[in-house]
Amino acid sequence: MFGIVRPCRHRLGENLTSQWMAHLCGLCLALRKDHGQFARIVTNYDGLLISVLTEAQAERGGAGAGRRTAGPCPLRGMRTASVAHGEGARLAAAVSLVLASAKVRDHVADGDGLLARRPVARAARRVAAGWDAAGHRSGGAVGFDTAVLVDAVDRQVGIEALAGPGTPLLTVTEPTETATAAAFAHTAHLAGRPYNAGPLAEAGRLFGRLAHLLDAVEDQETDAASGAWNPLTATGTPRTEARRLADDAVHGIRLALREAEFTDGRLVHRLLVHELGTSVDRAFGTPSCAHGSHPYAPPGAPGGPGAPMPPEPPRRDRRGLLAGCAVWLGLACTCQMCCGTFEDPWSRQRREGLCQSCGDCCDCCDCCSNCGNCCGGDGCCCDGCDCGCDC
Repeated sequence: MFGIVRPCRHRLGENLTSQWMAHLCGLCLALRKDHGQFARIVTNYDGLLISVLTEAQAERGGAGAGRRTAGPCPLRGMRTASVAHGEGARLAAAVSLVLASAKVRDHVADGDGLLARRPVARAARRVAAGWDAAGHRSGGAVGFDTAVLVDAVDRQVGIEALAGPGTPLLTVTEPTETATAAAFAHTAHLAGRPYNAGPLAEAGRLFGRLAHLLDAVEDQETDAASGAWNPLTATGTPRTEARRLADDAVHGIRLALREAEFTDGRLVHRLLVHELGTSVDRAFGTPSCAHGSHPYAPPGAPGGPGAPMPPEPPRRDRRGLLAGCAVWLGLACTCQMCCGTFEDPWSRQRREGLCQSCGDCCDCCDCCSNCGNCCGGDGCCCDGCDCGCDC
């Protein structure tokens, strides 16, 4: 399962964790309902943000919000659960299908793993084309034209072909920014808050930039080893500049969300303000728990300006797309992704299931120390309100 926003259960708290899982399961089930069992493989952490944004803006009982009880599922330890459904989940499914299609084509172009073989690559292209068509149908059902996403994918290929040393990195990230801006903005229309479209488009544009940057940072070494195209290497952009752009994007998203109105913005705030900073720290190998890891921390603080970068852990070879998908299916059917410790199907990094303890990951960060515990909940202001703290 791919995506840059992978929240920690302890940082979310019990209430927001249950909400996050409701959107994750809702996206998965929306894919199954409209496109069959195989489509569930495109479920991803970032796609569910569309569902989260729609529900956060919608009035109670509106078209963009809703819950239903889903039956037992192996990923939940064969337990039933309340899951999100409605137009937000369907839009998330449409976006996920189109973006997964783009990811498959990208792997085919790079010749990753088995996709270097022509018969496999041909089959993967057919799957990608089917996902494009399915995404178009689902998007049309909720008034969203996925052509803007497909156009962005097509333009990306041409931009990468022309990019070279000296090309501005933001020129390369522009198609992704445009695609995510359109998806984020459409959530405002689904929720009946068209005046939110502007700030959410800006948040989406910066989120797309961040997703592209972090993917480039995480893949740079493996791309160099395999000879695959990487935006940082191709444009000659140093990692320090990539980090500056990533930090600015996180800060810009925070500011854009302050301009939008939400019925209940706690989960949005947690994911798109706090967890994005953690994602940046994770990609660049810097500490992500202490306040010093914030990009606007005092100079010399851990993770702040002027602080030395810690050595990155050794990385194992990534699995190819199809091999990773096969491993993902095995993990899903044995519940390890929910209730155990497992190896990431693609990156091979060790990960904890959602139901596992996250250890002391939050002990070193008292998020509410500067805002008087204004959020209540389970002891962390990251149970979601924007109380003005700068953690």
